[in-house]
Amino acid sequence: MQQYKQERAPIYEALERFKRMRVVPFDVPGHKRGKGNPELTAFLGEACMQVDVNSMKPLDNLCHPVSVIKEAEELAADAFGAAHAFFMVGGTTSAVQSMVLAACKKGDKIILPRNVHRSVINALILCGALPVYVNPATDQRLGIALGMPLGEVEKAIRENPDAKAILVNNPTYYGICSNLKAITDLAHRHGMLVLVDEAHGTHFYFGKNLPPSAMSVGADMSSVSMHKSGGSLTQSSFLLAGPSVNEGYLRQIINLTQTTSGSYLLLSSLDLSRKNLALHGAEIFQKVVDLAQYARDEINAIGDYYAYSKELINGDSIYDFDVTKLSVNTLGIGLAGIEVYDILRDEYDIQTEFGDLGNVLAYVSVGDRERDLERLVSAFAEIRRRYKRDKTGMLQHEYITPQVVIPPQKAFYSEKRSVPIGQSEGKICTEFVMCYPPGIPILAPGERVTREILAYIAYAKEKGCSLTGTEDPDIHYLNVLEGE
Repeated sequence: MQQYKQERAPIYEALERFKRMRVVPFDVPGHKRGKGNPELTAFLGEACMQVDVNSMKPLDNLCHPVSVIKEAEELAADAFGAAHAFFMVGGTTSAVQSMVLAACKKGDKIILPRNVHRSVINALILCGALPVYVNPATDQRLGIALGMPLGEVEKAIRENPDAKAILVNNPTYYGICSNLKAITDLAHRHGMLVLVDEAHGTHFYFGKNLPPSAMSVGADMSSVSMHKSGGSLTQSSFLLAGPSVNEGYLRQIINLTQTTSGSYLLLSSLDLSRKNLALHGAEIFQKVVDLAQYARDEINAIGDYYAYSKELINGDSIYDFDVTKLSVNTLGIGLAGIEVYDILRDEYDIQTEFGDLGNVLAYVSVGDRERDLERLVSAFAEIRRRYKRDKTGMLQHEYITPQVVIPPQKAFYSEKRSVPIGQSEGKICTEFVMCYPPGIPILAPGERVTREILAYIAYAKEKGCSLTGTEDPDIHYLNVLEGE
């Protein structure tokens, strides 16, 4: 068995060698190591611009790696306990879509929770696969969607034995984990692939006493946002695959949509971040766990807020909880999460990850210091003192079970017309409506517009959520199926 040296960083090392070669560039990019764009070079730094280069023999090629990128991918696979790892420079969106496109063809069924990221439904639009939704349980107090109950997954498999794959969010944005091992074993007994959107779970591979990772329970493919908790540059991710996946075919699928001009800034950041986590991940994420727990305890001591954790675990729809997630329910102070999010940014210069109708997520990482968390806790206390109000009339549900009428691809490409959103009730939507972040659709193509959904959209607008996905940027109009 090959022994991998995790202290190596082959792409980074190749770039360092390349810098010493003093190559005269008559290739792209046209800024020519920064000399052609002095203002950009002054902004980003000469060191950055010198390694913003194109594929060439000494640096390998992302579309068909044979040397340093191949070696870096083998090191990543070893570090994550996968059979194969692919460097992704189109974000985890690209990785998620590659998983779905590799598992499903037009007309194939895929079992998945409806509270997926929009990238999953986008993949269904691209390939024409048919979603079989397992509606997640919801927590009435927190107003959030939970994991996939095992019994519901079993029911979906029984009713759709021809489904090709099951996709699982693990963890959710809020830190909720499904029983991934049981779901994987169940799917494999029925000949189905298991795909895991692990965008928020990089640390599961390296931290101690955290929920199990997708590769450790035998899932077939997983998409990992290395840039979220792993320390790499924004837009860089890994697509991991198990031994049963055809590496060559998956590479072909990735190359359908991934750029042929992979950024070496992103690639080297993945390489160095993998090295860092492989060597120091356990201590890094122990620090993150401790920081998050400190903040959670302090916020809960304020009163009215609820920073939730493992006490939610119920053995099924909340099988486990990611304790690095500092998810805070704000309904007790009479403010929507998005309102607290806005106040933190506008009045305290604190940028949290997102706020929805009932919760705020503060993303804690190794880059944080205890004094940063103290500042956040103090701001929460002051917001409660200054802004607390009666919570009567606040909308609590973050998830509405959709009425799926036709497949996403058919709806998206059908003849459509634009109607005032107030006149869209009962019609079939042909576009997305979602709050971003987190990017989970309120409405997706092919779903019925209901009175409850329209009330939710109006409430989200009123509270200041950033609504996206529609052709009309102001969301006064909605595209619906022609003839509806």
